[in-house]
Amino acid sequence: MTFRAACWETAEPMRMSVHPATADRWSDLVEVFGRRGDDPGWCWCQLFLRAPAERQPVAADHRAALHAEITRAEMPPGLIAYVDDHPAGWTRIGLRSGFPGVNGNKSLARVLDGDDATTWWVTCFAVARPYRGAGVASALLRAAVEFARDHGAGAVEGHPVDVSGLRADRVAASALYTGTKALFVAAGFVEVARTYPTRPVMRRVL
Repeated sequence: MTFRAACWETAEPMRMSVHPATADRWSDLVEVFGRRGDDPGWCWCQLFLRAPAERQPVAADHRAALHAEITRAEMPPGLIAYVDDHPAGWTRIGLRSGFPGVNGNKSLARVLDGDDATTWWVTCFAVARPYRGAGVASALLRAAVEFARDHGAGAVEGHPVDVSGLRADRVAASALYTGTKALFVAAGFVEVARTYPTRPVMRRVL
């Protein structure tokens, strides 16, 4: 099955589109992630590909790892958002079983259904600084749901942050890379469990 690029007209005079992250879009993804050492440039979306005990130090070449992954992947491991054709954001999505960093998380293991082989997982979001607050993450999540649906997913889950339980002056953008509960609720997800008071597990059945 193929995924049709999702497009939206926003209230502001700009147009958003979302496309699978294929090898020919690598330079666009580099633009989203920014310079090495920036957030999220240190990670390059490798955090959930290893179990907690196997995670590499920051010094590892995560950029090269993501480039190799996208180049070799039979199915794109994520999506890239564009605002007026400029690269603006990224999200990783795939089968939950393919993320050791999710399945190896002891807190998540206590609340997740380990038998559902058709559940997909949205791990994280990265939005380029000039486009933060413009609805890019929302567009990415909606497109991720459709991408998962087109590839046979029975449900999509995520593990965002419930910022209502945090002091507003202490919530940094770097702490919200898994998204917020409000973001998931707006996309039709419902809470099914919590690992911590501010960390719900959100699920949308397709």
